[in-house]
Amino acid sequence: MSQSNGLSQQLKLDDSLIMQGDAMVALKRLPDESVTCCITSPPYWGLRDYGVKGQIGLEASVDAFIDSLVEVFEEVKRVLKKDGTLWLNIGDSYTSGGRTWRAPDKKNPARAMAVRPDTPDGLKPKELIGVPWRLAFALQKKGWFLRSDIIWYKPNAHPESVKDRPTKAHEYIFLLTKSEKYYYDYKAVRERESGTGKKERNKRTMWAVKTVGFPGAHFATFPSALIEPCIRAGTKPGDFVLDPFFGSGTVGEACNMLGRRYVGVELNPDYVGLAVNRLTTVVHVPTVLKVARISDEKLRDEAGVTVAEVASTSEGERHERAQAPNSEAACSCTEPD
Repeated sequence: MSQSNGLSQQLKLDDSLIMQGDAMVALKRLPDESVTCCITSPPYWGLRDYGVKGQIGLEASVDAFIDSLVEVFEEVKRVLKKDGTLWLNIGDSYTSGGRTWRAPDKKNPARAMAVRPDTPDGLKPKELIGVPWRLAFALQKKGWFLRSDIIWYKPNAHPESVKDRPTKAHEYIFLLTKSEKYYYDYKAVRERESGTGKKERNKRTMWAVKTVGFPGAHFATFPSALIEPCIRAGTKPGDFVLDPFFGSGTVGEACNMLGRRYVGVELNPDYVGLAVNRLTTVVHVPTVLKVARISDEKLRDEAGVTVAEVASTSEGERHERAQAPNSEAACSCTEPD
């Protein structure tokens, strides 16, 4: 059992797993170089209040927000294999112009916020903050190889009421790597040239993918069609894919479809419930391991079962659990203290 991060309670990964808790706490439970790929979309700064203590995204300054994410991705780097890849989706935001709250709208009630961060030092009201590139350069300084910036173009982008700039219809996906040489299956993601029939070419950096909603989430989720090329290019069947900001479990769903295994970390218990219900099938019931911080040096499992215990469950037992009326309760097991 590896103890390189100062903790002795590390897991052995044998099957897909959802970890409920703080990303930094949960990631410390994973062994060194145990996942092949990380695909994730962290909370954006100052755009959502998820109502959970310890959430990332409501830091008092954009620099503190960037520092929080850099800290998480340092742990991601540790658990990522030497030839692994990180696919990072991050959106931008504008300065609030002194407004300390934001009202909801009928189409998107999740926009409502009781608090908004102050305008960052050095910026003016109504300015684009440049969060994606601030984060990309910060990760680059920490040793990540910044290999590509991909434009996620949203054909069905949400309308904006602004009259003094274009409506925003894109976000960034950054491809970062731990090493100069890494696994990338370019053949798996070749695309057809427009107007040439079956002729293929290397995948371009402009990806047109519509946003999609998910029942119960009240926000537009990370689309599966955006994730699938990352999985195909960055992994082989059976590999582990990590998402330290799991949300409603779209990365897990894509992994299931493509024959990969996943490790998802999510702080919000409501989203964990959505992910469990979404990912439960006749032959697969997600394992949920809850982790909580006692101190910086000691971790305690509040609930959960080890991956090894779930891997030994028979298909018949999995089928029975999948048919349980409350699938979330069926998937969360409690260990004695």
